[in-house]
Amino acid sequence: MAITMTTAAVNHISQQMANRGKGDGIRLGVKTTGCSGLAYVLEFVDDAAPEDKLYEQDGVKLYVDPKSLVYLDGTELDFVKEGLNEGFKFNNPNVKGECGCGESFSI
Repeated sequence: MAITMTTAAVNHISQQMANRGKGDGIRLGVKTTGCSGLAYVLEFVDDAAPEDKLYEQDGVKLYVDPKSLVYLDGTELDFVKEGLNEGFKFNNPNVKGECGCGESFSI
């Protein structure tokens, strides 16, 4: 199982961690919500949980809890700027459908 980050995502996370001034990395997970059933969750990690799976790339630590990992296997985390909008994009090969607003997905 693997989760990767693009250079843009690594750079953005590094900058946000530096601005925050503390923390060990970020956690990527999924929660049940929305029209299609699942949504991505990103949060800062100050202390990693022992059961978290660690993915490190260019010094950026990305943690994933075991329950979310089954939904995220093979995902690439990207950071994109499109016009005035910017944000994380999740290139997840497991997604079978998304809601119209793009906030949730199904596997």
